[in-house]
Amino acid sequence: MKLKILSLLFIALISLPLAAQVSKKQVKKVTTPAPAPKEVLDRSKRPEPGPAPVIKIGQAESFVLANGLKVFVVENHKIPRISYQLVLDYDPVLEGEDAGYVGFTGQLMRTGTTTRTKDQIDEAIDFIGAQLNTSAEGLYASCLTRHNEALIEIMADIIKNANFKAEELEKIRTQALSALEASKNEPDYISGVVSKKLFFGKVHPYGESENEASLKKITLEKCQEHYKNFFRPNIGYLAIVGDITLKDAQLLVEKYLGDWQQGEVPKAKYMTPKPPAKPVVAIVDRPNAVQSTIKVGYPIDLKPGSPDIIGAKVMNTVLGGGSFRLFNNLREKHGWTYGAYSQMNPDRLTATFDASAEVRNPVTDSAYTQILAEMNRLRTEPVGDVELAMVKNYLNGNFGRSLENPNTVANFAINTARYNLPKDYYATYLSRLAAVSAADVQMMAQKYLRPDNAYILTVGKAEEIAPKLKSLSKTGEIQYYDIDGNWYDPSKKLKPAPAGITAETVIGRYIEAIGGVKKIKKIKDATMQASATMQNMPIEMSMYYKLPDKFMMQIGSGAMVFGKQVYNAGKGMSSSPMTGENKPVEGDDLQMMKEQASLFPELNYAAFGLKTELLGIEEQNGKEYYKVQITRPNGKKDTDFYDVATNLKMKTEGELSNAEYGDYKDVNGVLFPHSLTQVAGPQTIKFTVTSMTVNTKLKDELFEIK
Repeated sequence: MKLKILSLLFIALISLPLAAQVSKKQVKKVTTPAPAPKEVLDRSKRPEPGPAPVIKIGQAESFVLANGLKVFVVENHKIPRISYQLVLDYDPVLEGEDAGYVGFTGQLMRTGTTTRTKDQIDEAIDFIGAQLNTSAEGLYASCLTRHNEALIEIMADIIKNANFKAEELEKIRTQALSALEASKNEPDYISGVVSKKLFFGKVHPYGESENEASLKKITLEKCQEHYKNFFRPNIGYLAIVGDITLKDAQLLVEKYLGDWQQGEVPKAKYMTPKPPAKPVVAIVDRPNAVQSTIKVGYPIDLKPGSPDIIGAKVMNTVLGGGSFRLFNNLREKHGWTYGAYSQMNPDRLTATFDASAEVRNPVTDSAYTQILAEMNRLRTEPVGDVELAMVKNYLNGNFGRSLENPNTVANFAINTARYNLPKDYYATYLSRLAAVSAADVQMMAQKYLRPDNAYILTVGKAEEIAPKLKSLSKTGEIQYYDIDGNWYDPSKKLKPAPAGITAETVIGRYIEAIGGVKKIKKIKDATMQASATMQNMPIEMSMYYKLPDKFMMQIGSGAMVFGKQVYNAGKGMSSSPMTGENKPVEGDDLQMMKEQASLFPELNYAAFGLKTELLGIEEQNGKEYYKVQITRPNGKKDTDFYDVATNLKMKTEGELSNAEYGDYKDVNGVLFPHSLTQVAGPQTIKFTVTSMTVNTKLKDELFEIK
């Protein structure tokens, strides 16, 4: 990219003198003076804004089948392509202890019917070059015009004859558990889970989140029940956009979906959540976090089609809907973050507002102060004409670009019917946007920005940020939540260990649990092979140990080696065969390699200069763990968690990364973990050990540093 940019700059620079020469030649040829302009442009005055642009949106024609399916057709014959979007309009479902089954149902829809297997569906879709995706809320499909009837026949088969199989459910469950494992260490994901619990509570469908237990409880019968109850035409809206006429659409939809059986769909009512009466300051403690994920938010009453929608959208955009006030304040002015934004999400049940950012730990409280100040400023000061014009132009552009996607027109047609909007609601959008005044923006801010009635949620290092955040709470109180949104008393989360139990005791019990010192000292070398999947690519990791001071780790995929690290008697080398780069390992990293080369560093903490302290017993997910803090000579700290029941080490939390261990198996009398999960930033990689051998007489040549 850099070379390309430099090339473009070079072309532009050499073009300048050439353009100047051409300009001079043209001037010499002019024999008569140009007429004087009739009007002189006064550049001291800003031009008056022109009228709102008129955008023509394809008009939808509609019809309703006898079974209640509402169909909208938007003709567009510019390209030979047709798209279908089916939306099922039902009340949100409270999933309870089976949270996740509604989403599973949507995925299962694509895995087979009573007449086709999943492979047959895939082959049929690929054969006609089509696209077809299903979800719990409906279906989307598109194809070339000439394959239209073949596509709608497949769609109809999936909609009417879905046939769920246990093996497909297990595939979806495995994928979901893997995704959950990766997400549970991501601050953004944690913030989303906890904020939903705060905004809506645990007995509201919007407050639910999937967890490992709920995903494992989902049954085929539960998914089949949801499909039977909710996939009904009488709550369906089908938008057809593209190269098709109303008459042809009627014939095809009637032919393939006319016999889709209608049925009574369950209804539900829920309590309407309210913002808190006073600011609620909440923390999800991540002891090793170096930055805070912050959010100010609460539920609001803003339904689709509300008269306030456009004014509220303009107001939110001024605040943080793009590169505007929050962005300019927290990033450009203070340099605390890469970006700060706000959003309002209209919803017919309960809408939400939130403003969020990721900032360095020391400025967490200051960032909140600025967010709340910007919210208050919009409430008390009218927005300026220049800023308002910029925001309107930004929204104009977004709206115009959205029309390039045929799905946008389909959504317009469906929303107009679902929310009983005026037929010209979207056609007049830009003129209504142009009419929003500074007074309207301030009125929307006073109505929807509630800095004194907000949840102030931080995912970060409580020890460092909590004292400063107390000032944001009128009572000085801070609420603590775990990553699943469960409240806890921090003073009781960490219980004192029984009398006489020390860090040395816990580590000693761990050594005994995995086999004891005598058996461990019989191991002279070890070889471990492990595999993982990252971004759908298989990854292999090989680790070799020759005690007491040799270690080699190699990571790659197939014949390709990504990286290699070698430690040999005090020297370390890190290399990348792909780039040919070799770097000596020094300092703290070399010390870490030295510890790893010992295979069981717990036996040599004192020799490595590591100090240990038992902090207490912490409960996590229903289990108790001894929490042992390890302090290195450089002052950096790691925390190891040992299962109180088994004495096995299950997790290590460090300043830069976390690791989890599981599935301990016996290898020559010593237990080794066969599940290794490494978390670094947003990336989580779970390795499964495929082979573990010891005492195979590894050669010294394997650990040579060249």
